Amino acid sequence: MQEEQPSERPVTRLPSAEPKPQPVSTPSPKVSTKFSDVLAFSGPAPERINGRLAMIGFVAAMAVEVAKGQGVFEQISNGGIPWFLGTSVVLTLASLIPLFQGVSVESKSKGFMSSDAELWNGRFAMLGLIALAFTEYVKGGTLV
Repeated sequence: MQEEQPSERPVTRLPSAEPKPQPVSTPSPKVSTKFSDVLAFSGPAPERINGRLAMIGFVAAMAVEVAKGQGVFEQISNGGIPWFLGTSVVLTLASLIPLFQGVSVESKSKGFMSSDAELWNGRFAMLGLIALAFTEYVKGGTLV
């Protein structure tokens, strides 16, 4: 009698049964917290701090001009310097503390209010302050 040999069939595995290779997570690059890197010309702090000050300054200058009828130069000569210095110190410290702790601005940037949008808004505010002062100087009075 002839012995039957078991037929060898290839074993097929379901695709879900195979382990998937896990993507290798690359750690985010370390942000330098050195004073010279943070405040370097191309560092994260200078343009951002100046932009934030310009945004607040432009809105404050326009608000005082509308409310009291004082131009930019009149606002500066009537006690605007202490307000400017106080705001500058507070905003500079508030901007530098997270940077010295290693928190990058881009890591907190999501959606509509991105770090690029903040930079562009700051740039436009700087231009707006210069244009406001120049217009008032040429005109010889307030803009509004």
